[in-house]
Amino acid sequence: MSFFTLEGRSGAARAGTIRTAHGDIQTPIFMPVGTRASVKSLWQEDLEDMKAQIILGNTYHLFLKPGHELIERMGGLHKFMTWSGPILTDSGGYQVFSLADLNKLTEEGVTFQSHIDGSKHLLTPERSMEIQRALGSDIVMAFDECPALPATRESLQKSLQLTQRWAKRCKTVELKPHQNLFGIVQGGLDLELRRESLAGLKDLGFDGYALGGLSVGEKNEEMVALCASFVPEMPEDKPRYLMGVGKPLDVLNGIKAGLDMFDCVLPSRNARNGQFLTHDGPLNIKKARFVEDALPPDPSCDCKVCKRYSRSYVRHLFNVGEYLAGQLITYHNLYFYLQMVKKARESILAGSFDDYYQTFYNHYTSNKWE
Repeated sequence: MSFFTLEGRSGAARAGTIRTAHGDIQTPIFMPVGTRASVKSLWQEDLEDMKAQIILGNTYHLFLKPGHELIERMGGLHKFMTWSGPILTDSGGYQVFSLADLNKLTEEGVTFQSHIDGSKHLLTPERSMEIQRALGSDIVMAFDECPALPATRESLQKSLQLTQRWAKRCKTVELKPHQNLFGIVQGGLDLELRRESLAGLKDLGFDGYALGGLSVGEKNEEMVALCASFVPEMPEDKPRYLMGVGKPLDVLNGIKAGLDMFDCVLPSRNARNGQFLTHDGPLNIKKARFVEDALPPDPSCDCKVCKRYSRSYVRHLFNVGEYLAGQLITYHNLYFYLQMVKKARESILAGSFDDYYQTFYNHYTSNKWE
């Protein structure tokens, strides 16, 4: 049985199924981020309750603490965190990018200084693969270099060629039988460079292909335009993954372009700042207008938070610093994303994605809470 099956289209938008050793993933899908083997503030039962199909683990952070060797001794990441569904692990490349002032880049890899204790480590393509092999994730990401935007064409080309050489080295490391390896396409906003990067990765052959190096400083409309132009050129018979992007409309625009997989820390990060993501746009629960508001956070949502709690109550929790506030908002926000992509899938299979997109867009941009 193939790793990925395409089941329907509506325009460029796609619906499919990814098959892993730990379960099937129906696409398009949003993946909650469990950086340190935990989705911040939530129990694994919460993720199961909201029907999360796949979560992310972070190679860089798990390598530093508690260490991939310990996790392997504990039976691998699934057993360690008691999550029975699929897991994707990133390569550590993005963390190295985001901590650029603590690292040194060479052909061999990246020497970086731990943000925890200042200790120095060398992360190479081979080392990244070894760490992810020990973690035992279902989907492993190739080690790449992620340049910040804007960047010169010369620096983007240099970066993608290094990523290409690293990808080739990643392929030499044998993973566990159940693991699938994705290549990462770089090239910034330059369509020709993206094509060059993809061609090189296709020659190597990967189980899936990801778009990296976006949402790193470029304008939103530039990212949307790049995806609309480039994504249809990505292999049809492999999953297409947009890494680290983001806002609800970014995800829907990605689906519209033909992407299948998405992740972002925004649902939980914004929750910790008091922001509910609702069908009528972002709602800042800190606002005084919600002091005596008995309505649910999002009247259009059927999650357990919106069924039970009022805006007034959650606002109170947030303002007095109760941890429950962050938990409630995080739960709702992730449920919101998962329902959004579930309904997108249903509309694709029904051939009506454009209608779903327009209705969602009109509501979400209504600025009802401004």
